[in-house]
Amino acid sequence: MPLKIPSPPSSSSTATGTVSMALVIVLFLFSFFGCCPCSGSYLPRRDVDLLEFPLNLEFLEAEFFLFGALGYGLDRAAPNLTKGGPPPIGARTANLDIATRDVILQFGLQEVGHVRAIQKAVRGFPRPLMDLSAASFGRIMNAAFGRSLVPPFDPYANTINFLLASYVIPYVGLTGYLVAGLLGVESGQDAILRALLYQRLTMKVVPYRVTVAEFTSRISRLRNRLGRGGLKDEGLVVPPWLGAEGKTTGNVLAGDRYSLSYPRTPEEVLRVVYGTGNESAPGGFFPKGARGRIARSHLPS
Repeated sequence: MPLKIPSPPSSSSTATGTVSMALVIVLFLFSFFGCCPCSGSYLPRRDVDLLEFPLNLEFLEAEFFLFGALGYGLDRAAPNLTKGGPPPIGARTANLDIATRDVILQFGLQEVGHVRAIQKAVRGFPRPLMDLSAASFGRIMNAAFGRSLVPPFDPYANTINFLLASYVIPYVGLTGYLVAGLLGVESGQDAILRALLYQRLTMKVVPYRVTVAEFTSRISRLRNRLGRGGLKDEGLVVPPWLGAEGKTTGNVLAGDRYSLSYPRTPEEVLRVVYGTGNESAPGGFFPKGARGRIARSHLPS
């Protein structure tokens, strides 16, 4: 459980705390008994719903990383986990250097394990329809810059583009939920991606003549606007007052004024991954909406 700074309770902190506690309980039961009786009477329906919600993000990460490294996703790597859900739109092999491809492949296989673990803990749902096309990422980058990039941003074009696109996805997943057994790997992935980008901080992304640092700042500001939950996202360079202990502008790991990770509610996550700023208006990575009772409860009936 994350440390909490005393403050008046809010709906956001209550929801995040509920997610954290429910997931910790389930992961304990799973590790102790070898299975989780979540479909029975151990957990209330609401807690099961909160446990299922992260599957949307794990599917997203698994498909993006697997396709980027291998040119194929869950339909070939672990078809039973899709439960008949539609394949992602537009995902393809990325033009990566050897070292980065190895890292991304490891990430993809780790995400397969995460999907498998959650599906063993709760009933889950079929893979949702996801748009991982270059056009989808291009729209995100256009929104981040407030103009159309020319040529359109292509996440699969080269290593730096794929790392920037990866920066968009795992951080949302990481702050969207807390799972005792998954958090270590998810936070590790986020740290590695940010470190790889931090090494290229002043590099200008071709052909836009914009540095990597500026790209991350723009993406983070966009996610703050979409999430509508205040400051919960930071790029790789920040004003000194936002840096660790207010003494640095480098920001290889994002955190609040106490260097604790920022939480997001499921609704805030949906606003970001939909790209609409509205949990009731699907789009972005989930053109038909995310799955699970929480996500579906926000969609028009």
